[in-house]
Amino acid sequence: MTTMFLALQGGKFDHPNRLFSSVALSWKNCQRDTSDVKELIPEFFFLPEMLVNTNYYRLGRQEDGSSVGDVELPPWASSPEEFIRINRMALESEFVSCQLHQWIDLIFGYKQRGPEAVRATNVFYYLTYEGSVELDSINDVVMKEAIENQIRNFGQTPSQLLMEPHPPRSSAMHL
Repeated sequence: MTTMFLALQGGKFDHPNRLFSSVALSWKNCQRDTSDVKELIPEFFFLPEMLVNTNYYRLGRQEDGSSVGDVELPPWASSPEEFIRINRMALESEFVSCQLHQWIDLIFGYKQRGPEAVRATNVFYYLTYEGSVELDSINDVVMKEAIENQIRNFGQTPSQLLMEPHPPRSSAMHL
């Protein structure tokens, strides 16, 4: 992964203020800035090492003068291992299980595109959607390369699998 990030930034790490350095700050930024889109990747539920700068890379200083190193954890997590353990407990909780169908609707379902996506504030840049551009029909080499780089470096939404609301999971909470 490090190699990919370095390639994206011309052989250097990104600007220190844009690096993932704090769970709280990332959460805050995602809540107030619609252009700051983050994916809660699977590693948040099984890989405490992702939160530690084990190679002691010099990642620079942020505008406030603080040095970027290990990710700053929320106060409820005393270690990366505890952070991962609590995240996994939350993910596997009955509460999350009862809400999972709503996430499926956003990511894979009927709220991924169209009017329902707009109502759910779930609309992204057009190149993130599968089928939004036919790469084989682009003759301009520079344009085609730019679009491919956009997709490669910033991702795409998954294929839309469902056109109707996903049913909620049967649960003791619904009884």
